[in-house]
Amino acid sequence: MKLANRRIRLVLAVFAFAFVAMFLRAAWIQGVQAGNYERLAAGQHRATIVDPGGRGAIFDRTGVQLAIGRQTTTVYANPRQIRDPEATAALVARVLKLDPQQVQLELSDRSRGFVYVARKADPKRVKIIKKAGIVGLGFVNEEQRFYPLKQVAAQVVGYAGTDNHGLSGLELGLEDKLSGKPGSETVIRDPSGQAIDVVNSTAAHQGQNVTLTIDDRIQAQAESVLRRTIDQWHAKAATAVVLDPHTGGVLAMAVEHGYDANQFPIVPKDWQRNRTVTDTYEPGSTFKIVTVSAVLAEGLVTPRTAFTLPYEIHVADRVIKDAHPRGTERLTVDQILSYSSNVGTITLAEKLGAARLSEWISRFGFGHKTGIDFPGETRGIVPPLARWSGSTIGTLPIGHGIAITPVQMAAAYGTVANDGLWLQPHLVDRIGSKGRPTVVSRRILTRRVARQVRKMMEDVVIEGTGQEAQLPGYTVAGKTGTAAKPDPSGGYSNTKYVASFVGMVPATDPRLVILVTIDEPAAAIWGGVVAAPAFQQIAGFDLQYLEIPPDAPETLASLP
Repeated sequence: MKLANRRIRLVLAVFAFAFVAMFLRAAWIQGVQAGNYERLAAGQHRATIVDPGGRGAIFDRTGVQLAIGRQTTTVYANPRQIRDPEATAALVARVLKLDPQQVQLELSDRSRGFVYVARKADPKRVKIIKKAGIVGLGFVNEEQRFYPLKQVAAQVVGYAGTDNHGLSGLELGLEDKLSGKPGSETVIRDPSGQAIDVVNSTAAHQGQNVTLTIDDRIQAQAESVLRRTIDQWHAKAATAVVLDPHTGGVLAMAVEHGYDANQFPIVPKDWQRNRTVTDTYEPGSTFKIVTVSAVLAEGLVTPRTAFTLPYEIHVADRVIKDAHPRGTERLTVDQILSYSSNVGTITLAEKLGAARLSEWISRFGFGHKTGIDFPGETRGIVPPLARWSGSTIGTLPIGHGIAITPVQMAAAYGTVANDGLWLQPHLVDRIGSKGRPTVVSRRILTRRVARQVRKMMEDVVIEGTGQEAQLPGYTVAGKTGTAAKPDPSGGYSNTKYVASFVGMVPATDPRLVILVTIDEPAAAIWGGVVAAPAFQQIAGFDLQYLEIPPDAPETLASLP
């Protein structure tokens, strides 16, 4: 009997202890942990969906879409609510063309309350999954950036990533204008995960549209010409800039090799740079207009001033020769530019002096950023006067020992084309409904000197090194350039060159400035042979497309 009583008391004690423990646990949960569990319960039934707001579109100057938003649907899941991960994964993977094992792995991880199943999927395919009514799957509409013209102007426009933030080009540079203002919506869900009420909502706002100065037809044709030129001369790369010298607007900014902006994750980074703004090169003889313009502006010479010039000239410890062997000749300033005489240009530079030459190089904008509205612009490399050696007065005037960007050179030639007035080059014409503010400008040359230089550059094309740039019906003013590339081990390469041509048409009243650079052509190296024909092809198309009338109709008879 006593044993039975002990057992009864033991059972009662156990129950009493369990009751006290449960009471204390309940008090702890309701009193101390109530807030945490309340938030957990709310989290299971309340969800906030963020709408980032649509990204503004990018248009060319004629209204053609270069970058737009495309509607997609993102599929997400709460693995804790997925009853059959294997079957669900099989359906989702089959419809959306995903790896079923990877999807099943994500859906089976019940330690997580949220996983992405597929970002920015095809809404038509997602509709099939929605009809299955699977508890635990959720769907939200998302915008995906799309580039309708694919490769055209890809390095200029750039691209936006999965989260619709700009990562490159103008997509990055104009992120604050293009990106929308996010909104949100807080919803209450039933136990199956379906939304039954909206308790709070803030509207999203669309980003601003941007209109560029780029013309898609001019851009596409320039890219096509560069591709053909690369193939013809087995070159490494090429760039072209088409500039309106009267506005500073860039009509084309082409870089080859190009890439499809929609495929940016798998494209080599080296192809994605806008080399016309971010990369430098030694310009060679196209740089000679700085020296010639300077001596004319300073009143030291006229186009008809003549000099007796030997084939080679000694400058400090260097001997610099003309590109082609010749005897001692008497050449005018006009002929020095037309025949691209190194000796003649150095003679003019010595007449000008190191200090004034350095000042004119800076005045034309070399060594300074142009301020173009594109991220990542470099200022180039110009040695300051204090670091000039004895031979610098011989190398700099002919475009060696200096590194510039294509857009700097285009702007400099735009100054000559625009009667001596430098205009800041730009790519953006309008943001939203607002027009572009006044373009920054500064006078570098008098109208008279600019027209003298322009006339001299006509002779380059008529009888000098740029004859391959001639266009029937139009006068062309321009300059060729051929420059050996610096060798990483020191000195200059004997096999790697940059061939270039910069010109303006019609020369009597320029409407276009066109620059072409060809990097490391293999079959030939001269700017007049490699780059001038590319200029001619680009200019010929642009003049017809823009319906610019001929200024030399008498030469139309030279058409084949």
